[in-house]
Amino acid sequence: MGRLTRDDRIVASLLAWGGSELRDLPWRRTRDPWAVLVSEVMLQQTSVARVLPKYRAFIEEFPTPAALAGAPLGDALQLWQGLGYPRRCRNLRETAVVVTREHGGVLPQSLEGLLSLPGIGAYTARAVLAFAHGEDAAVVDTNVSRVLSRLDNTPMRARELQARADSLVPAGLGWEWNQVIMDLGARVCTARSPQCCGCPLAPECGWRSGDGDDPATASAGASRPQGRFEGSDRQARGRALRALAAGARTQEQLIEAMNLADDAARAVALLAGLVDDGLAVRDGGSFRLP
Repeated sequence: MGRLTRDDRIVASLLAWGGSELRDLPWRRTRDPWAVLVSEVMLQQTSVARVLPKYRAFIEEFPTPAALAGAPLGDALQLWQGLGYPRRCRNLRETAVVVTREHGGVLPQSLEGLLSLPGIGAYTARAVLAFAHGEDAAVVDTNVSRVLSRLDNTPMRARELQARADSLVPAGLGWEWNQVIMDLGARVCTARSPQCCGCPLAPECGWRSGDGDDPATASAGASRPQGRFEGSDRQARGRALRALAAGARTQEQLIEAMNLADDAARAVALLAGLVDDGLAVRDGGSFRLP
């Protein structure tokens, strides 16, 4: 047997670490493509702690694409409250409608088929292939981008990251490999305080053994600090949706709920945006959830 390559050592070390360190999460206990898709959409820009209770409630209420497709968007939005970015919920329901109408209620099992669905991008499509079907599809999120950039000590564009990730997936272990490398980035190779001393890949890490700036910050998919939430349009839109779910209907009620009585023009523009995004419906002088 020949000597192990650096990539061989990376794969072996990380899989050995993941065998005892992988977090027990409900979406890791299923191979149902719909449940995997729901979890991946919810986890975009949202912490695991916030997703856990919402995921359980959502899957219980909408266990299949047909169940979500047959429900009003407003019902789904009410369950989504607290996760933010409600367009994700709208896109998920649009996907459920397409899957039910055009695919017999079953998610496509090819990359091309998944990418054709509303709001499904390269990351989410590959995640469904890897985590639901066990395919050797490399999944590149913010955490994986950070790990790979630091390992090779170089910033990488999106295509370079995908190619590098593809080169590491061990044959037949797509599910395990992707879960482990994502967990490493989320818990050890973190953006602000990487725990290099406890990292199983420290001996192979180019950034740790070299000098210079963190290459992950200049790579595609690098996490960027979000703007302040307090006082933001996102906060005001969320308040409006919660008020609609609670029974508010008039523009005046919604402006009050948004805490924008002193900036009515901004509030009216935000309400118009919710209508344009399909997240609210205007009936004459009143509003409601879709």
